[in-house]
Amino acid sequence: MKGLLRALDFSHEIIKGAVKEGDRVIDATAGNGHDTLFLARRVGREGKVYSFDIQKEAIERTRKRLLEERCLNQVELIQDGHENMRAHVSEGISGVMFNLGYLPGSDHKVITRPENTLHALKSSLELLMPGGLVTLVIYTGHPGGEEEGVELEKYTRGLDSNIFNVLLYRFINKGKVPFLIALEKK
Repeated sequence: MKGLLRALDFSHEIIKGAVKEGDRVIDATAGNGHDTLFLARRVGREGKVYSFDIQKEAIERTRKRLLEERCLNQVELIQDGHENMRAHVSEGISGVMFNLGYLPGSDHKVITRPENTLHALKSSLELLMPGGLVTLVIYTGHPGGEEEGVELEKYTRGLDSNIFNVLLYRFINKGKVPFLIALEKK
């Protein structure tokens, strides 16, 4: 490793400890499909990835990436908001990844919203099995991003430490750069 990892890279590193072959996981924000592909490779052919995005363009980009990498079979692509994950997932999961903000290369007015993300996070924690991990990479450089970060940090600080370990990973001498909140269910 060379130096400190960016929030997104660190989220990948720590989720590796919670997600193994055959597991069920969620990519709460499919975007361009990078996290979905990462998770599909982790869970292998016997596992399952539920990948959510509200934008058809994101679902299609993710589908294309997965087809190219021959990882589509273990992924269920769901065009719906992550706040509705309980309507699509009822079984225990070992990991959830959120990569918040907007879809790169798309309309920057379509963003994740604090109220939807908080609802999705609460659903994630209910679905999460002991030893499981949730990662939230929070982008603050766009309108609404800083507010979402404040709300998520406030909520996660209040979680019972007998049930969850909560990690905050952020560079404190830089401007509005992404930061990470990771939650581990004991």
